[in-house]
Amino acid sequence: MSTMSLVEPQLLHPAMQVYCEANAEASGQGRGVTAVAALAVTVTSNAASLADICTVSNIESILPSNGTLLGLNLIPDATTAGAVYNASTGMGGTTMGSTSSGSSTTYSYCNVTVTYTHPGKDDTVVVKYAFPEPSEFESRFYVAGGGGYALNSDATGGLEYGAAAGATSAGYDALDYSYMDKVLTGNGSINWDATNMFGWEALGEMALLGKYLMKALYSMSDSDKLYTYYEGCSDGGREGMSQVQRWGTEYDGVIAGAPAFRFAQQQVLHVFPVTVEQTLDYYPNPCALDVIVNATISACDPLDGRTDGVVSRTDLCKLNFNLSSIIGTAYYCEGTSASSGAGGGGPSGSTTTSTYAPTQNGTISAQDIEVAQAIYDGLHNSAGQQAYLSWQIASSLEDAVTVWSNTSESWTYDIPSTGGEYVTRFVQLLNITNLDNLDGVTYDTLVGWMDTAMIRYYNSLQTTLPDLSPFRDAGGKLLHYHGESDPSVPAASSAHYWQSVRSIMYGNLTDVEAIAEMQDWYQLYYVPGAAHCGTNTLQPGPYPEDNMAIMIDWVENGVQPSRLNATVSSGTYANETQLLCQWPTRPLWNSDTTFDCVTDNASIGSWTYSFPAFDLPVY
Repeated sequence: MSTMSLVEPQLLHPAMQVYCEANAEASGQGRGVTAVAALAVTVTSNAASLADICTVSNIESILPSNGTLLGLNLIPDATTAGAVYNASTGMGGTTMGSTSSGSSTTYSYCNVTVTYTHPGKDDTVVVKYAFPEPSEFESRFYVAGGGGYALNSDATGGLEYGAAAGATSAGYDALDYSYMDKVLTGNGSINWDATNMFGWEALGEMALLGKYLMKALYSMSDSDKLYTYYEGCSDGGREGMSQVQRWGTEYDGVIAGAPAFRFAQQQVLHVFPVTVEQTLDYYPNPCALDVIVNATISACDPLDGRTDGVVSRTDLCKLNFNLSSIIGTAYYCEGTSASSGAGGGGPSGSTTTSTYAPTQNGTISAQDIEVAQAIYDGLHNSAGQQAYLSWQIASSLEDAVTVWSNTSESWTYDIPSTGGEYVTRFVQLLNITNLDNLDGVTYDTLVGWMDTAMIRYYNSLQTTLPDLSPFRDAGGKLLHYHGESDPSVPAASSAHYWQSVRSIMYGNLTDVEAIAEMQDWYQLYYVPGAAHCGTNTLQPGPYPEDNMAIMIDWVENGVQPSRLNATVSSGTYANETQLLCQWPTRPLWNSDTTFDCVTDNASIGSWTYSFPAFDLPVY
């Protein structure tokens, strides 16, 4: 009997534990016999099949009792479970840099839903999990980020890594609805539960609960290591940063691409280009804007040491290229009779969704350049104080694109809904899908909108907490990347956050010392020429591949990367492999085939900003 006391029934595979207890009770032999049976099956419990583990009764048996996971009360009778065999999955579509986009591989897994509530809130949160069949399980849990105002709705993204994964309703039907649809309960009333769940809470709870279930489902002991990973881009990148900042001790490796953090500044910035056009009372036609961007790319391409159609050094472009040199460049674009596709707001009385746009021909004017230069310089208030950074020079000027008005027979602004709807719903608290017009809107108005939203959502959506000590101290690794010519989330926003973390966590160290400390756990990479979470049609540059494989090797095998693997997707150098430079070093080609990662203080300075237009620090 002393041998039996060494057996811990809760460490058994739950299906086997239920089986043993049921047979012991049926034979009238009690708990002692259960322990004997448990000892007999311990050796084979890890060989359980998918059918063994994937039953409703088994999942119900391993749900944590109320109070086990503080703040989460499970609703057992809402549990579902069913085995899925040889199914294709949604992998590779939610995050960039995945290893298997377009893969035809199929997987078998346990499709589970569990439901919980927050005590005292009378809410319901449904979480979908995909648990791999036991023979494929690699002791990993994987969280995939969403995009826009959506959390990830597919729970199968971890299967290719031998990982379980989940997707959550977040308590506001996030599996079917965008958070944008739920942010207001009515005009003037913010849905704070949905805001916090979308902002940071839901994914952390999903990971916490999922890991608890996995430990029991796969008979893992307390000493067995379960690795937890996150991967996402755009708002998925922001969501990843929210997990590092709020749930740092729960994650081993986080991959965050082009994070849309600093939510207030980021979203209002989308309204900045059209405000420039209204302020200057000049509206460049789309052809002129395209010529400015393409001419800038051509001029700045060689500054990095190789002419390949890619501006690898937007900092050198900013420091050395004068946009005014484009004045006088001729352009021509044929007219169109198709819909312009414009769906944003325009001046009152104008028809901005046009079925006709005239031929555009002429030469780039000083007014065209004035608009472009103001946009690249970034938002300043009327006192000349910088309020926010902007897109890197050579990035597409997408938010400035004008539309043809049939009413006035002229080009006019088109308010991007990415910014306009944010202002109406999050700042003005009105259930309206876009700003109607920019009447009375000035640069100071934009700064005021940013300030209001920054303060209002500081603890939920800003996602810029700079002290990541719990994540670092728990051994977490952070891989952060950003397309250098991103036309949506400005590339410099990532450098600003990295610099904030460096100053808060390593303010007593020299730059050299701080960089050495940070690269052990937090690495930032810029992707030359890349757009928002993907390659750029204007610049045939590289894009990262195998990010998760690199992260797994770093976390599980201690292989720390110093460069990031990327492959050129098109153009003269298609299929070329480039090992990207780790920030703050910058690439400089010394031949057509090799480049060095150099330290350039003037270059780093061009990425460095302060924002005196705000009284609060903007991390």
